[in-house]
Amino acid sequence: MEQAFRVDLRGVVDLLSHHLYGSPRVYVRELMQNAVDAITARRAVDGAAPAQVRIETPARTGDGSIRVHDSGIGLTEPEVHELLATIGRSGKRDSLGFARHEFLGQFGIGLLSCFLVADEARVLTRSVRGGPTVAWTGYADGRYQVELAADQRAEPGTTVTLLPRQGMEQWMTATTVTELATLFGSMLPFEVTVDGRTVTEPDLPWQAPHASPHDRAAALAGYAEDTFGFTPFDSFDLDCAESGLTGVAFVLPQAANPAAKAGHRVYLKRMLIAESVTGLLPDWAFFIRCVVDAAELRPTASREALYEDDLLESTREALGAQVRDWLVELSVADPARLTQFLNIHDLGVKALALHDDDMLRLVDRWLPVETNVGRIPLAEFRRRFDTVRYLPSVEEFRQLAAVANAQGLGLVNGGYSYLTEILERLPAIDPDIRVTRLETSELATHFDMVDPEVELALRPFLATAQRALDRLDCEVTLRTFDPPSLAALYLLDRDTQHRAELRATRAIADDLWSDVLGAFDTDHGPDRPQLVLNHRNPLVRRISGLADPRLATMAVEALYSQSLLLGQHPLRPVDTALLNRSFVGLLDWAVHDNPGGS
Repeated sequence: MEQAFRVDLRGVVDLLSHHLYGSPRVYVRELMQNAVDAITARRAVDGAAPAQVRIETPARTGDGSIRVHDSGIGLTEPEVHELLATIGRSGKRDSLGFARHEFLGQFGIGLLSCFLVADEARVLTRSVRGGPTVAWTGYADGRYQVELAADQRAEPGTTVTLLPRQGMEQWMTATTVTELATLFGSMLPFEVTVDGRTVTEPDLPWQAPHASPHDRAAALAGYAEDTFGFTPFDSFDLDCAESGLTGVAFVLPQAANPAAKAGHRVYLKRMLIAESVTGLLPDWAFFIRCVVDAAELRPTASREALYEDDLLESTREALGAQVRDWLVELSVADPARLTQFLNIHDLGVKALALHDDDMLRLVDRWLPVETNVGRIPLAEFRRRFDTVRYLPSVEEFRQLAAVANAQGLGLVNGGYSYLTEILERLPAIDPDIRVTRLETSELATHFDMVDPEVELALRPFLATAQRALDRLDCEVTLRTFDPPSLAALYLLDRDTQHRAELRATRAIADDLWSDVLGAFDTDHGPDRPQLVLNHRNPLVRRISGLADPRLATMAVEALYSQSLLLGQHPLRPVDTALLNRSFVGLLDWAVHDNPGGS
């Protein structure tokens, strides 16, 4: 046998207060929402009908209650039973017969928010379709009663009266109600008053008339200061016809955390739904804060966020395109100001350039990047060098920048956020652009050979040095290169590192896996990293002339350790032990060789 669900209204109210609504303050919004919807319904029947919402606080009522009066369509007694006592029924849609998007409320639970602050809600309503004024009283425990009102309203409309629950009086003070009514309803299209004071504005801030564009920009800057607490770097209009959205975007004047979700002030049919809505703009637009009013976007049940659907997705894409267009227009109209913007928000622009060719062109032309010839835009770098060579880490760049520059090679520091990906995307805007990661083996090909007679004379020293580093799996090479101040350079390219890791894995694997891994070891490039000694360096020349093999070994080990540290390469336990041994050995030699300290 089928039976109807039983609903514990007190449990529903507890669910709303702790899990649906973020704060009891939303009761003011819900009351204004119901009033505006009632007026909207009446205006659909009679376009000349009055449109006013009047809120009276305890300062006016004198009994501790608040009252919300509207000049809306009102309800008949059957509608009162059907709509006010049925949870989840969107009465405005189902019984008044109007399209859902004409109304602010969509879920039929707004009146329940009254029970967040009160144990009792009283409704006096008279329908525009005739009939007497009906009194409905609802209680937080689920009871309600309907009767003819003792005091009949002279005009159609509705009055809601709330008495605060013990401990909730602060939510119904004149100051609190005025602040909340202003916060949620200042942009409503109908006049809203609190104790006789109008809290609504005649125009949306971005649609208000101004004498000049300069005056409008100043007014919007003031609005941003009042709303968000900052004077914007710039502002520009937003719109999306598909979702009936208009608004204004404010560019942050200081750098923002790209990982933080940007919150925006969003109005739905001019009623504020939340002050910090996320997901309205693409994640890369973290340098934007906006205020918008939308007609077609859907709120969640709590009306404190936007429902994620195809319409919101297409709106997000449309607004993202407008942010991009603003940047492109700025690059044409005011390049100096664009440079100022890029100095503040380079991360956001680079994030957008990862998947947008227009923004990639803007980054290529305007965004300064770190290179071994200074901070210059990529387009300028490409005018100087035929190939865009880069290193993917800051540490590698700092180690090799001066060396590459001395060999006439241009080098870009790709170690900053998004930059390596941007460099690799450059051929998307011009197939003739050559981009390659600098391999250390390539760098070594630009070093000069040592004179054959000199190298022959130094063969005993090189043999000693090689014996010292053989156990470290490193090759010793003697070359001449700039700058002369650099004594030695440790070079390890990706292929060599891969082969070294493969050999190390094979050494500890069983026979089966060793054979499998051996199939991948087919490359015949250099098997070991190189320690390149610079014969132009005075210290290297002095070390190569040492007659004592033990002392020469310690000196080469010290140069090896220094090269690892300068290149910020990871130190293996054997490398750390070598560093300590060579350091202590050289100190011991210095002390014994010169015991007097002179």
